Amino acid sequence: MTFDEATSRYLEALRVEKRASVHTQAAYARDLNALGAWLRDHDDEAADAMETVDVAHLRRWLVDYARVHASASVARAVASVRSCFRWLRRRRLFEKDPAESLKAPRVRRPLPTVLGVDAAKAVVEEPHTREKALPVVPLRDRAMLEVLYGSGLRLSELVGLDLSALDLKRGRAEVLGKGKKTRMVPVGPPACEAIDLYLSSRSELAGPGGFMDAKALFLGKGGRRISPRTVQRIVQRTGSERAGRADLHPHALRHSCATHMLEGGADLRAIQELLGHASLSTTQRYTHVSMTQLLKAYDGAHPLAKKRQTT
Repeated sequence: MTFDEATSRYLEALRVEKRASVHTQAAYARDLNALGAWLRDHDDEAADAMETVDVAHLRRWLVDYARVHASASVARAVASVRSCFRWLRRRRLFEKDPAESLKAPRVRRPLPTVLGVDAAKAVVEEPHTREKALPVVPLRDRAMLEVLYGSGLRLSELVGLDLSALDLKRGRAEVLGKGKKTRMVPVGPPACEAIDLYLSSRSELAGPGGFMDAKALFLGKGGRRISPRTVQRIVQRTGSERAGRADLHPHALRHSCATHMLEGGADLRAIQELLGHASLSTTQRYTHVSMTQLLKAYDGAHPLAKKRQTT
């Protein structure tokens, strides 16, 4: 079996069996295609016969790959290759796993962007209003911002929200997250009120012939489900106008939600459940954000810290 044939079978399994996201499928395909191209350039036998690929091939490829890619990309490439060979071995298409001993480079993950409580409130409660916009547009934008910050949703989860997923009486919504997993998230009173106001005027967003997506909660141009790019632009404009943050993005509101909950005394497990994190270690990043803010506040307010800074 050639390398390309084997990896094609794995990528199909990634789509069908593991139900990986479109982004994950594309990233893994790029990495495996890059390895396949390298094998064809450096060892035709390995490219034509998958079973001849060994750890030496993989390490040499990673050395070349690391010359033109950041450590985060190299780490993802290692994950792609290891996952592929592990799947092939489980399917008895490979006697041994040459990728098993590969080590990914250490990647320092940047701390998430977080707004202060007052800044988050300003962004959510006073969305940027464009000239010549329909009266419903600021109502829609306010509702979206309230949900992003109040419920800590990912961008894809927000645009994927259906009307049927909402239960405004109970203040909750069913969200489709990563890996096609669903979870219930709370929708706070301010968000419920904002959504209710938006829904009363939602028909103003109808497209030609009165078309409106019957399922989608948030509508964009032509009555269709709003696009991720449109939401990104709205958040960026509002962040620049209301918080002086032209770099604001939807995920920053999710980060702000988690951080403010942690600072308010919420349990990490509860935050993990809200955000839909598969691993608690992902949620624990927010403890570092809170500690950074704590140390900053300490250095600015504690008398001993002030004394140390002036000596």
